[in-house]
Amino acid sequence: MISLDDVDRQLIALLRDNARTSVVTLAKQLRVARATVQNRIARLEQNGVIVGYTVRLKPSAEKHRIRALMSIAVEGNRAADVVKALRGYPNVAAIHSTNGRWDLIAELQADSLENFDRVLASIRLVDGIANTETSILLSTHKA
Repeated sequence: MISLDDVDRQLIALLRDNARTSVVTLAKQLRVARATVQNRIARLEQNGVIVGYTVRLKPSAEKHRIRALMSIAVEGNRAADVVKALRGYPNVAAIHSTNGRWDLIAELQADSLENFDRVLASIRLVDGIANTETSILLSTHKA
């Protein structure tokens, strides 16, 4: 595992904010040489700390504007069956196993409240799901 210092953490924070920021601008903001920034980015990528870059869209540009997290309690040892069933739903963006009260967390998306209601009703009928609790995501803030 690679050890991160303050400059690495600041660099990562700047890249999270805008991964397209030029190396020159990053160097100025960090008060280090351009080569230092290039070397650190290369090292972070090679060591698997930075695994990729992505695009963030403004909410109005996204087709599925309504997003939610559904916490799912599974009957007995049926988690694998539930995951397999949920993989077939186009409105399920991701499924996470977890510990504690809930066995799974499903990231849901829909383009309208009516469709979102249908998705919830359909998922609740999946064999092996004992209980659910859903929270609509109202806004997202960067870490």
